[in-house]
Amino acid sequence: MTTQKPFRMTTQRRIILEELIFLRSHPTAQEIHSVVRQRLPRISLGTVYRNLDLLCNQGLALKIATEGGTQNRFDGNTAAHTHVHCRDCGILVDLPDVPQSELEERAARESGFQILTHRLEFVGICPLCQAKSVV
Repeated sequence: MTTQKPFRMTTQRRIILEELIFLRSHPTAQEIHSVVRQRLPRISLGTVYRNLDLLCNQGLALKIATEGGTQNRFDGNTAAHTHVHCRDCGILVDLPDVPQSELEERAARESGFQILTHRLEFVGICPLCQAKSVV
């Protein structure tokens, strides 16, 4: 039996989480690394990846695998919310007013499952990419 070490909020983890919450752009690990290096110049990309995984495992951040995406994105907003993802440029945006609890209640009622959480992502083409295709 393996025992899990207690979670400790190290300086590196705290700074990574602070930047992730501040960015609100659902950045990739590489994007977070670029920003965090301004505060911790010697931090490696591997350290950022490991700490992001730990923060996600602790429920302090979310890892988002987007449809067709080659890289995971990360979110500092752990409250239940919905995303819309641009198929062309990859931008990921929060949709704040989609009724999450109603959706979970209906899923529980219709499936008999105890719903713990869910992920919902709409995929489309953002206004900037739409404008590019018109020109």
